Amino acid sequence: MIASRLEQFLEEGSRRVDAALDRLLPPVDVEPKTLHEAIRYSVFAGGKRFRPLLVLASAEACRLDPDSVLPVACAVEAVHTYSLIHDDLPSMDNSDWRRGQPTCHVRYGEAIAVLAGDALHDMAFEWVVAAADRLGPPDRVLGVVLDLARALGTEGMVGGQVLDLLAERGQVPPDWVPEIHRRKTGCLVRACARVGPLLAGDPQALACLTAYGEHLGLAFQITDDVLDVVGHPDKLGKRPGADEAKVTYPKVFGLDAARQMALQEAERAVEALRPLGPRGDLLADLARFVVDRER
Repeated sequence: MIASRLEQFLEEGSRRVDAALDRLLPPVDVEPKTLHEAIRYSVFAGGKRFRPLLVLASAEACRLDPDSVLPVACAVEAVHTYSLIHDDLPSMDNSDWRRGQPTCHVRYGEAIAVLAGDALHDMAFEWVVAAADRLGPPDRVLGVVLDLARALGTEGMVGGQVLDLLAERGQVPPDWVPEIHRRKTGCLVRACARVGPLLAGDPQALACLTAYGEHLGLAFQITDDVLDVVGHPDKLGKRPGADEAKVTYPKVFGLDAARQMALQEAERAVEALRPLGPRGDLLADLARFVVDRER
């Protein structure tokens, strides 16, 4: 029953997010056509939609209508896609394959890829602000905007990417891998989990989902590290071993230990939900799914 409920949520939620993204993104026949084509090429390349689905589940846990937070869900998918486009660039991870297709810069060139990422970053905040009157009281909406901005900055995703690059060059010690993962992946995951309680003005849920998001972000990224070693290319959408040069949990702690650490973080995420009772059931299922997935 749990599996079927989660599967239904993942399937229906992904459809709703994709439909909303399609409405929000400029069509390809609007100038500059090449830029808009590159944006849609990257956004609709078949990602897991994990982050926007987490936003929807967070809203549901706080008794908000999940559809009401779709602009925020789309915003986090936009910034996630922007980060992937930029991470894949030759000056960064130099990846030529993403989500089962050539990366944005391979298809459209480096300049358009950089600009596509820039545009998605800007669109994300535009969508949230444009929907502010439907999301809730202004102070709560501003709290979400601030949370998202901090998750992307030097203390979050961008800072984590810098540490990741420095670690590859041996300028950051390998035992920094938890901090790299916390910033590069964990901060945005935590921000997604906090959307519901921030908009609902629910301090108890905010405390629970903050801790939940912190542990979930680590569980997600450690599992990604493991899948990069053992995953099948048809399911991953990229070649296994693509992160071989990076400082990862399997490289630092060993594959078996990394698997165990991912499970422990998922268990801690579930435990953080306990004060919410049944309201946290869907989020708990999502945490278990994160470490059981194959892509």
